[in-house]
Amino acid sequence: MMLRVLLVLTLFPFFAVAASLPVPEQGPALRIQGSNTIGAALGPALVKGLMEHQGLQGVHSEPGDGANEQRVIGKTRQGKTVTIEVAAHGSSTGFAALKKAGADLAASSRPIKDSELVDLEPLGDLKGPGAEQVIAIDGLAIILNPQNPLNTLNTEQLAQIFNGEASTWEALGGIGGPIHVYARDDQSGTYDTFKELVLNRRSKPLVASAKRFESSEALSDAVSQDPQGIGFIGLPYVRQAKAVAIVDGDSQPMLALNSLIATEDYPLSRRLFFYLPPSGRNPWAKALVDFTQTSKGQAIVAANGFIAQQVQAIAVQPRPSMPEDYQAIAREAQRLTVNFRFEEGSASLDNKARQDLQRVVTYLKSHEKLDKQVTLVGFGDAKNDPQRAALLSKLRAMAVRRELVKSGVVLRDIRGFGAQMPVAANTADEGRIKNRRVEVWVY
Repeated sequence: MMLRVLLVLTLFPFFAVAASLPVPEQGPALRIQGSNTIGAALGPALVKGLMEHQGLQGVHSEPGDGANEQRVIGKTRQGKTVTIEVAAHGSSTGFAALKKAGADLAASSRPIKDSELVDLEPLGDLKGPGAEQVIAIDGLAIILNPQNPLNTLNTEQLAQIFNGEASTWEALGGIGGPIHVYARDDQSGTYDTFKELVLNRRSKPLVASAKRFESSEALSDAVSQDPQGIGFIGLPYVRQAKAVAIVDGDSQPMLALNSLIATEDYPLSRRLFFYLPPSGRNPWAKALVDFTQTSKGQAIVAANGFIAQQVQAIAVQPRPSMPEDYQAIAREAQRLTVNFRFEEGSASLDNKARQDLQRVVTYLKSHEKLDKQVTLVGFGDAKNDPQRAALLSKLRAMAVRRELVKSGVVLRDIRGFGAQMPVAANTADEGRIKNRRVEVWVY
C-alpha cells in the first residue's frame, strides 16, 4: 500500500496540565510500576518532560534499588527535592502493585485483564475513560537480509519460524537453506511485544537456537549481513536490513509504515497504556497522564521510537482489490491516521476512540473542514449474512457521526463496507475487534 504523508500535524490544546503540584515532605511524589516496554525509557522520558514542564531544575535519572528500576529527580526553585520512582518488571506487576498500594500508576503494554479489573474494583473502574489511557502505539518490523527474495510473510509463518517449526527458507517458498533466527534478549520490551503479538497467541516458545541481542542496532546489522537471517526490530532500527510486508488472516500485505501503525491496521501493532486508579488519585499521576496526551508529551513518545497519536492526512493509492466505491473515495479524499474502534461486544467507542474524537475535531477545526468535508467509512468482522455485516458497519460509522455532530461537524457521507478489506484474522477476538473500525476521510 503506497501512502503519501501530508505533513499536517494536530496539536492537543484540549488537555491541560496542572500547575504547582504539591511536593511531599518525604518519599516519592509518584510511583510507577509495570511494563518494561514503557518503563525502560519512555516512562522516565515522560516523567522528565513533566518535571521540566513544572519548572523543576537539574532533572536527571539515577538507578533505583533493583534491576530495571530508576528514580527521576529534580529540585524546585525553593530547593526541595522531587523524586519519581519507575519500576519496569512487566505489565502484570503494575496491577499487582496497585492492589498492594505499592504504586500510584500502572504502565501496561496490554489491556487490563478481566480478572485484574475485578481484583482492583475497590480502586474504582479501571476501564473508565479517565482511568484507561492509551499513551502510544507500538509496532515491530520483521527484517531479512536485503538479498532474501521473500517480500511477504503471514503471522502464522512468523510463529513457525521463530518457534523453529519452519527451519528452512525453502519451506516458506524461498531459497537459502536453514533459517537463522535473531531476537532481542529477555530484558527487551521489543521482545515482550513480539512474544505477545506472535508467539504467545499461538502458545509457542522462542526457538532455543535463536541468537539473542541486547542492542537493536547490533541485531539489525547482523541480519543485514546474514543471507539466511530473520529478526524483529523497532521501527527506528531497520537500518540496512529489508523489512517485509505482514499478512494476518485475509488482510492485505502491510509494511511497517508509521501511518498503518498509527491506525492500528498493521498486524504487529499494539497499544501502550497508563492505568490511573479513580480513587485516591495522586496529583502527580494525573498530571503525568495529562502531560502525556499533549503535543509535548506525544513528541517525547515519537522521540523514543513509538508512534505518537497525532492526526495526519495521508493519500491512499487505489488498488484493484478495493471495492470500487472505496477506490472512488481514495481518488478524491485523504484518510486521517485515526481509526475509531469499539468496546468488545459493544457499539460504544473505546477509550482511545473517545480521545481521538477530540483530536479529530481539533484537526477539522484548524483545517476548516467542519462543513461537509468528511466521509466516515465503517467496517466489521465477517457475519453469516453479508447484508447484516454491511448494516452493522454503517451503524458503527453512525455512532461516530453522533459524537462528531455534537462538536459542530456536518458530515458529507457515511458508508458501510461490511466485512470487506479486513485488517486482521477473524478467527480470534483480537482480530475481530480490529476489523470493527471506522475510518475518517477528508476532502
